[in-house]
Amino acid sequence: MSTYNQIFGIKVTAVTSNPSDPIKGQVWFNTTDAAMRYQSVTTSGAWASGGNLNTARMYLGGCGTQTSALAFAGGTPPGITSVANTEEYDGTSWTNSGNTATARYAPGSTGTQTSALAFGGYLVTAQTTATEEYDGTSWTSGGNLATPRSSLGGCGTQTTALAFGGTSPGAQSATEEYNGTAWTSGGNLGSARYAPGSAGTQTSALAFGGLNPSTSATEEYDGSSWTSGGNLGTARGQLAGAGTQTSALAFGGANPGGNTTATEAYNGTSWTAETSMATARSRIGSAKNGTQSSTAAFGGFISAAEATTEEFTGAGASTTKNITAS
Repeated sequence: MSTYNQIFGIKVTAVTSNPSDPIKGQVWFNTTDAAMRYQSVTTSGAWASGGNLNTARMYLGGCGTQTSALAFAGGTPPGITSVANTEEYDGTSWTNSGNTATARYAPGSTGTQTSALAFGGYLVTAQTTATEEYDGTSWTSGGNLATPRSSLGGCGTQTTALAFGGTSPGAQSATEEYNGTAWTSGGNLGSARYAPGSAGTQTSALAFGGLNPSTSATEEYDGSSWTSGGNLGTARGQLAGAGTQTSALAFGGANPGGNTTATEAYNGTSWTAETSMATARSRIGSAKNGTQSSTAAFGGFISAAEATTEEFTGAGASTTKNITAS
């Protein structure tokens, strides 16, 4: 008869008290209570309405957290007119702040409300390499991308950022790494795409979905190269994301069937369906440096440029449960 150790390669740890911060799926034996226990996911998340942006827009940049988010740049109809507006969110309402120096739409974005990064995007006639850094009040120029592009993925911090994919105008696979001063080349995506979702850090990133055409492919970056991860349940591009490489959230977007409300959670291996957004939308900004269980989606496109905000809370909450014989 096979043992747990033979099957899973580890032994069940015997402890006198429950671990203070167990990970989901962890199993242990509590000798004090003489009970076998495990950490189980118990809740799904839920979307709720937040405060509206002051300027309705789509293809906007976004970063920060649910209660400290930043929205900037983007486009407004008719056609798509680039804007430079920057707004800060406190979890309830948006307030205007310093405009980006260059009006653009579909930029890459990452960072926090007081230390953000905008890179690439589309100007009046072409993609740009321009990078700008935000200090909580104003934007200043940073080092230019090597490849001009828009609708690119981005994650990390202002001083350790990652840019990947995009269009220039064809779909791109190039990856670039930022050190706070200059961009240098990283490993190419396995699949060229634009308008992907993104999450994680410069050395532990996640790219999911995108267009070229609409895809469900997920790739994971280790600081040097990309490898395949589990596919999204709903193929789409122009979606948004938040979280880390092993605990991410993907939401919204569009595919040939139109805009979607689909929300999915990633555990480092596979995606599972979560509670859907209230309104199907694409070309969204997000508090992408939030967590799988706490983020926000704002702006985007429904039937026109949007100002609405939705807040997501609760996915992946877990609790300790006993393992009982039946």
